[in-house]
Amino acid sequence: MQAPVGFRIIAAGSEFEARVEEVVLSIPPGAVAAYSAVAERAGRPGAARAVGSVMARSDGLPWHRVVTVAGRLVPGHEREHAERLRAEGVRVRDGHVASPIPWWDAT
Repeated sequence: MQAPVGFRIIAAGSEFEARVEEVVLSIPPGAVAAYSAVAERAGRPGAARAVGSVMARSDGLPWHRVVTVAGRLVPGHEREHAERLRAEGVRVRDGHVASPIPWWDAT
């Protein structure tokens, strides 16, 4: 079936996407989580890249609270990423969250 002109079909998100969104929304201000940690909490260990894809398509998520396992900010978005983290009290230096990294303890 083709959508009428001017309309587009939006597929329902997968269960994994919903879990990623839930996990990311639970990261408190001032803390960060690694993509790999979000993937693990969402039930798919090893799916760190998939977490990035979900976040790129989702509006309203605090995406800035997710970084690489080394604390690196999103390439190409470092300035905005750093500004958002600094607004929450997270120290950032040279495109990375500064040590000690305030990792989110999801336990």
